[in-house]
Amino acid sequence: MKLLHSTILGSGQPFLILHGYFGMSDNWKSLGTKFSENFEVHLIDQRNHGRSFHSDDFDYELLVEDLYNYIQHHQLEYSILLGHSMGGKVAMQFAVTYPELVDKLIVADISPKFYSPHHEGILAALNTVNFSLQNTRKKVEDVLRIYIKEEGTLQFLLKNVYWKSKGELAFRFNLHSLTEHNSEVGEALPSFTSFEGDTLFLKGENSNYITEDDKPLIEAHFLNSKIVAIKNAGHWLHAENPTQFYNEVFSFLSQLLC
Repeated sequence: MKLLHSTILGSGQPFLILHGYFGMSDNWKSLGTKFSENFEVHLIDQRNHGRSFHSDDFDYELLVEDLYNYIQHHQLEYSILLGHSMGGKVAMQFAVTYPELVDKLIVADISPKFYSPHHEGILAALNTVNFSLQNTRKKVEDVLRIYIKEEGTLQFLLKNVYWKSKGELAFRFNLHSLTEHNSEVGEALPSFTSFEGDTLFLKGENSNYITEDDKPLIEAHFLNSKIVAIKNAGHWLHAENPTQFYNEVFSFLSQLLC
């Protein structure tokens, strides 16, 4: 069994944080450190991302099983789950599959619905990088900049460039597998599944990932849920307004600290 890589901070009730597509646990280091003042925070790299193992296979059932194996290995009980985007889909599916292992659920800017594939442009850009030619960070950036005009997205992706060995750069994510299985990321939560635990959905005020039309579907799957908007933030709400994001999560979890 292959185990997911993680960074564990603090002590107390386990609080597991799952990054989004093309992301990694390091994206959550600042907020994770803050949450670790009250909880045992697990910043997790999901398969084909960060420092976790690479695999040709990639879908939500596998990502859920990876998380289950991680929780069993670390003997965690009553975990708090927080997932952003793709990580939110994993967290939702885990909660409806293993409700007895989840105390509270926090989903950041994603709904249970189906999303049409929309990362083709990013994947095409990433696949133009040839590390034997683009052998410095600057050269990689120059190539990606031709295709990716949004500065925040560009810098987010560049965090995945690392020195695999002396003189050889690579992406931390498994680009081949993510390209092959891109359509899996938009899959909906399975029908007729539900979670009765307390659930907080956080949506970016300027993001269209969670809309008013999604509310009935969210309430059908998550019987004790509420939706809160993070002001002046888009899809990367935790990075764009970390103060409100932290405060909303802390308020949601505060009764656990009484």
